[in-house]
Amino acid sequence: VGEMIKQSLGMIFLRNEAKVPNLETNTITVTEVKMSQDLKIAKAFVLPLGGKNAEETVNILKEFSFLIRKVLSKKITIKFLPKILFAKDESFDYAEKIEKLIKQTNK
Repeated sequence: VGEMIKQSLGMIFLRNEAKVPNLETNTITVTEVKMSQDLKIAKAFVLPLGGKNAEETVNILKEFSFLIRKVLSKKITIKFLPKILFAKDESFDYAEKIEKLIKQTNK
């Protein structure tokens, strides 16, 4: 279910179908969606292109998540449409930090 929501959100953002004010959604990447055990909450990890203004982007997505959820309801058919929580994806920063540490130890 998480993968289905991830793909649907990616297409919604790519096509700018949610019409989120003050945000170009076609530059947003959905890297992962984690579902709760009861499938009622979906935590979507997003990152804007280049990682610029990530916090601001996530805050706008949180504020207008009802618009995105409305468009998502027309894309997928499941018994309960989950509430969508947006979070900044920190995995790329973490991977870069680990890579730097490995390079430092190899010197």
